[in-house]
Amino acid sequence: MTASPDVVNDTPKAPEAPIPSATLGGDSKRSIEQITLLLFITVPFVALVAAIPLAWGWGVSWLDLALLVAMYFIGCHGITIGFHRYFTHGSFKAKRPLRIALAIAGSLAVEGPLVRWVADHRKHHKFSDAEGDPHSPWRYGETVPALLKGLWWAHIAWMFDEEQTPQHKYAPDLIKDGAIRAISRQFVLWTVASLLLPALIGGLVTWSWQGAVTAFFWGSLVRVALLHHVTWSINSICHAVGKRPFKSRDRSGNVWWLAVLSCGESWHNLHHADPTCARHGVMKGQLDSSARLIRWFEKAGWAYDVRWPSQARIEARRQEESAGAA
Repeated sequence: MTASPDVVNDTPKAPEAPIPSATLGGDSKRSIEQITLLLFITVPFVALVAAIPLAWGWGVSWLDLALLVAMYFIGCHGITIGFHRYFTHGSFKAKRPLRIALAIAGSLAVEGPLVRWVADHRKHHKFSDAEGDPHSPWRYGETVPALLKGLWWAHIAWMFDEEQTPQHKYAPDLIKDGAIRAISRQFVLWTVASLLLPALIGGLVTWSWQGAVTAFFWGSLVRVALLHHVTWSINSICHAVGKRPFKSRDRSGNVWWLAVLSCGESWHNLHHADPTCARHGVMKGQLDSSARLIRWFEKAGWAYDVRWPSQARIEARRQEESAGAA
């Protein structure tokens, strides 16, 4: 006879083994992590500033620029397709090799461990531009001084705050996956690989230490700084300005001039109106290289159950004409 659901089973259960943390620092940033983060922000930024005079002098070659572009877009698409659209929002399903490849590619962007990144972003969507959002530019108010302070917070400063996002609450699905948990915990390894690979290629191709050094400067330092600031601009700029043709419960906007460098992420208004959509640039002329790659993955059989936008779904989220501009 089937037991009634009201009957309580008093048989004691064996305690479940705790699932290990998916990041080296768990849910709180230690002082050493904050110091390391400061170095990874300031050193590449100094390199980016130094790149301007160097570009007019002796310190750049076509090989350096090729490594910069290649490594930039590998890391950028690893973040946009992997960390963001796939792991955070489940915009499509991926076969195991693609799942692992996207986790590694995103880690090469040097934007933090996968599980921590996803947990922070899921919390951002839950409280977007409201109390509880880890990085809203409207945190301090709507006056010009408050917004300037908020933009600084949303762009960089929030990362130095002690971590407030419990990973077991916001990313339990990723923590339970042993391979993904391992990749997340191996963030230091992927960071070292990301920084040294351009120097190794540059040195081997030119067979010189100078080739290795300039490749490291451009393909590692400048590339990381540029990618970081483009990614952080989605948190700051795209929540402060931009057109808003679609209904969302926050202030996310479309910023066209970031579209190519952000691999389609700066069509941010549609993303917040329909977070699980695999394509963010849904209107005519809106370039979205991440969506194009997802389409290719789908055609190759590596991705499936892709949540492409339908015309009816797009129209259902469209704003009134009077609310279309920021």
